[in-house]
Amino acid sequence: REATMQLFHGAKMLTDPIADMLTRICNANKSMHDSTQMPSSRMNEEIARLLKDDGYIKDFRVLQGTPFSTLVVGLKFGRNRERVSTDLKRISKPGRRVYARKDRLPRVLGGLGTAILSTSTGVITSRQAAERGVGGEVLAFVW
Repeated sequence: REATMQLFHGAKMLTDPIADMLTRICNANKSMHDSTQMPSSRMNEEIARLLKDDGYIKDFRVLQGTPFSTLVVGLKFGRNRERVSTDLKRISKPGRRVYARKDRLPRVLGGLGTAILSTSTGVITSRQAAERGVGGEVLAFVW
């Protein structure tokens, strides 16, 4: 019975998978874990790719499973085990969507952080959105 409870516990339906992903990364980072895992989706993989490209995480990989795939995110720390990313914050939520026009893109901590946007050209950072001249839904802030 315990094994079936664990199986269903990992495969439960989530209202906001992006917030779940950011919370898992943030909690693992605060607990100084080397990696964390979560249910995989294309959106989660794209966000992980952006976090890796900007240097907030070490690496990520997708483990194929029978009921669902798992995204494993390797966390990154400095030389003396200090955290590279301080916090991750979900901006646009299912109950309140937040959008940014191309001329009013968000800046996180005066440009020190990263804003992740979902645009018509895919999931990109606010810097890439400014270069391409597009706006979109503001998914998260990372700093």
